[in-house]
Amino acid sequence: MPPFKDEHVLIIAPGSQTTLAQLGLPESFTPARLRIPTRMFPAEKKGEWEPFKVRERRGLKPAIQKGLNGHQDGDVKIEEVNGTTTDSQALADDQEELLYEEDPTNEEGAVYPLRDGRVVDWSCFFALFTHVFNTLGPPFHTPIIVISQPAWTAQDHESMTQFFFEKFKTPAFCLMDSALAVCYAYATANATVVDVGYTKCDVTAVSEFLVSDIGRGTALAGCGGEAMTQRLFDVLKKKGFTRDMCDQLKKNSICEILPPSSELPAEAEDKHPTNPASAASTGADGSGDGQRGSIAAQGGAPRGPGINTDVGDADDDREVREGEDDDGVLDVATIVASGKTSEFLARKEREKADKAAAKKSAADAAAATREARLPNSRRPKATLHYHERRPLEDLNFNSKRAMDGESGQEGGEAKRQKTPEAVGENAAHDAAAARKEERKEERRRAREGHAFIRKHIDVGLERFQAASGGVIDQIADAIHRCILSVPEVGKRSELWDSLIILGNGSKVKGFKDALITTLNSRYLISPSSATIFTSELPSNFTTPVATGANTPQPQAHASSHHGPGVNPLLLAATTASNHNLAVPGQSQQQSQPQIQLQQYQQQQQHSSHAQTPTSIKLLKMPDYFPEWKDVGMEEAGFLGAQVAAKVVFVVDQGLSKGFMSRTEYNELGPQGIHESCL
Repeated sequence: MPPFKDEHVLIIAPGSQTTLAQLGLPESFTPARLRIPTRMFPAEKKGEWEPFKVRERRGLKPAIQKGLNGHQDGDVKIEEVNGTTTDSQALADDQEELLYEEDPTNEEGAVYPLRDGRVVDWSCFFALFTHVFNTLGPPFHTPIIVISQPAWTAQDHESMTQFFFEKFKTPAFCLMDSALAVCYAYATANATVVDVGYTKCDVTAVSEFLVSDIGRGTALAGCGGEAMTQRLFDVLKKKGFTRDMCDQLKKNSICEILPPSSELPAEAEDKHPTNPASAASTGADGSGDGQRGSIAAQGGAPRGPGINTDVGDADDDREVREGEDDDGVLDVATIVASGKTSEFLARKEREKADKAAAKKSAADAAAATREARLPNSRRPKATLHYHERRPLEDLNFNSKRAMDGESGQEGGEAKRQKTPEAVGENAAHDAAAARKEERKEERRRAREGHAFIRKHIDVGLERFQAASGGVIDQIADAIHRCILSVPEVGKRSELWDSLIILGNGSKVKGFKDALITTLNSRYLISPSSATIFTSELPSNFTTPVATGANTPQPQAHASSHHGPGVNPLLLAATTASNHNLAVPGQSQQQSQPQIQLQQYQQQQQHSSHAQTPTSIKLLKMPDYFPEWKDVGMEEAGFLGAQVAAKVVFVVDQGLSKGFMSRTEYNELGPQGIHESCL
């Protein structure tokens, strides 16, 4: 088989909502270059599919390029030679026809072949692969690697193998488990992979690059991102929120999942001072302990007259005002004698109102500044900026677009009425120009069928309840069951220290921290708890070990305790460490259980806790892929597929049996994929 090249490798990673694909392996592995929705639309012919929604509309026939004689290719009809052209032929260009166009934004009637990670429509699923293959256009000698979902069965693997070999004539095909691909991306042989998707979550334990199918959490329903959106909609629909608004809120930074032990911020309440005198002089709410929480108590200017106070003025900057003497005392007699008492009082009221307004605005600005400095988890309210999609015909036509669509045509007609001689001389030219403008307007309306309006709304404490429906608890229980089901007991502690949480459903702010906190509070034990039993033993007793070496031994009359009907396993456990305690005359066949018991004990010996972990850690993401630092590792499975494709297809050229060749397919059939898939 000729060697494969990097630029010929095709990678496809289907998901419930988005399918990732890429042709060729770059020098530095990058995120997927092709992202398409995992959906197809039924075509007009039964059994066929279209990648986009095809809709019908009535429109004018497109203009035909005409020659010198007014006809296509310059042909001359016999009627024109004889002068017998009919009116129906002259109006042929004005007839309407049924047009078909693709609408990439319309999801009406879409069929999603993957649901909860399982294939529910094979015809649509194969049509999706065909669309990806035709879009990328790979050459003939192209190996294909597909990332498989944990919920796919062996029969599903065989069906896909048969489709790719018979449809695309690929020379090599590989099916790789999604959890194993994540381990390739993180360059680790042991890990617990938690993949949070759209409507489900997969929990997989990988030990020495082998996927453990025992206890694997496959397609846990109600644990994906859609469940969090539904929870937000349940608590916010009474406030007028739609599902689209809740989905945008989930993706916004103000939506956060707090750890179970965290307290929600309290709603702001208006506090009234309990001591008016203290509030007037120092600004504190009261005179007791804990009452000095105001600005004045925190170093601000105190209230009251005098220098450096909230209402006083400095002597150096104060000017002598009207009606006051040099000492700043109000001279009432002078004011009354001047006859401007009403004007003076009105000016004082205006100054008082201006000062109160300035104080209020300053207090509001200070409160807004303090609230902006608070972290999101301590703010009782936050503002959500979202986009609302609405059709153009439902909008209020007051914008420039509406002016162009309605009044623009009237203006054009008015301009043509100003020059009636041009209309009379070039009527055909004006009619063609009008039809061209109408077709242009129809295309614009079809292209801009919807508009996105930017709006904002305040959200309260409901934004912290995205995972309040039990999503975190279900995933934590699945992780615990999955790790405890691993047969290699000594590997369990390493699996607890190598957690990988990925998937677009885990992008919600605080999701990973909340999950780790839940695991620590439920299953973590401190390292000092390992001596809880040995610390209570007397000092002259040694710690029992699994081999039974320190088990108390009988000192006399040992032979009287072993009757002819004694359990051989109990006898072997008692005499394992001291062969002198064996019954005299015991045959070689009777001592065989002792050897079996010793071998079993040696296999089960381990120095770590098997049931409960002493530490739970997240595995650090690799830092040698700079293109993935900005986008995150939520789609690390695609990165691992690139690494695996480089190793399997290019480096070892099939020596590791990582893919199935066409020769093997011709000999073994689709069932041979079970011997080659990763």
